[in-house]
Amino acid sequence: MRVTAKLVIQNRQAKAEVVPSASALVIKALKEPPRDRKKVKNIVHSGSITMDDVIRIARIMREKSLAKKFEGTVLEILGTAQSIGCQVDGEDPHDIIDQIHDGEGPEIPDE
Repeated sequence: MRVTAKLVIQNRQAKAEVVPSASALVIKALKEPPRDRKKVKNIVHSGSITMDDVIRIARIMREKSLAKKFEGTVLEILGTAQSIGCQVDGEDPHDIIDQIHDGEGPEIPDE
């Protein structure tokens, strides 16, 4: 998995920061054991995370998100969870996305 490294240079002093991606945060929330990337290929992430985890990850990723509202950032994280293959509260993430679009999904805070 690739992560973005952010280099901040100030007065000829360089500081490196690791900016995690949404998929890295979702996989970390699944609490899976570490694996050897050279030996284990095509891993299936079949666990389930809670909606609170999704909202917490969305708060972390808010500054990198291109969405206007916080709800859009939550939808981005749900799409990432769907592409990884995990579930959210035992449901398929796309079903939760459809519920949010219909206005009957879980309560999402403003920020």
